[in-house]
Amino acid sequence: MQRLRVRYAKRGRLRFTSHRDISRAVERAVRRAGIPVAYSAGFSPHPKISYAGAAPTGVASEAEYLEIGVTTPCDPEQVRFGLDESLPPGLDVLDVVEAGPGGLADRLEVSDWEVRLPGADRELAEVAAEKFLAAGTVEVERLTKKGMRRFDAREAVLGLTVSEGTDRTAAQVHGQPCVILRMVVRHMTPAVRPDDVLTGLRLVADFAPPVPPEVTRLAQGPLDARTGALADPLDLDRDNTRGGEAGPASEHVAG
Repeated sequence: MQRLRVRYAKRGRLRFTSHRDISRAVERAVRRAGIPVAYSAGFSPHPKISYAGAAPTGVASEAEYLEIGVTTPCDPEQVRFGLDESLPPGLDVLDVVEAGPGGLADRLEVSDWEVRLPGADRELAEVAAEKFLAAGTVEVERLTKKGMRRFDAREAVLGLTVSEGTDRTAAQVHGQPCVILRMVVRHMTPAVRPDDVLTGLRLVADFAPPVPPEVTRLAQGPLDARTGALADPLDLDRDNTRGGEAGPASEHVAG
């Protein structure tokens, strides 16, 4: 059985779609595209489609990943085109590669997040970020499936920067300035999400955005501990196909 790894984006209004609805949309798109997906055995067979590192509902993403098992070899580029054409606008297939050895989920060690805060004060955001990074621990609470949990949000944050965008990057919302936070966050248990970091900023510096933030995951993948670079998790699969060596890390850098 061939395995195909897919990178897709969740954009616009589709960021509010639940993971269950996305999985249903993907299963329908696989059928429409004529992809020979493999099925599990047993009384209730289901398509062999698995997801890794899914972003929370309400969050946009440029780096969502899934894996499809197929019964006959497929050309990854044809699968990318067919799947993208069969999915609704806002669920956009960006890349498909044949899976190599190793698990995809094990490579998703770190996420690079962009958090837009329309109407926020940049100077206050910079002070809050400095205090957060200087803190040894920043304990926050969040309601999870297992009840209310308290955990350290600071430990997972490898980088936190503050900037202000331009008109080209839609930094102006209804004439208001837009503060942009970039967070490089290590994947841990429990997961530390951008809203946990925002809670931490409020706790250490009483900084809170005036309106709900607009959150986008820009990338996720393995982290080079020496350089701090965030690499493309599919590069190892491409290199295995070519029989070459691992390529250079991407431009996403923790810091």
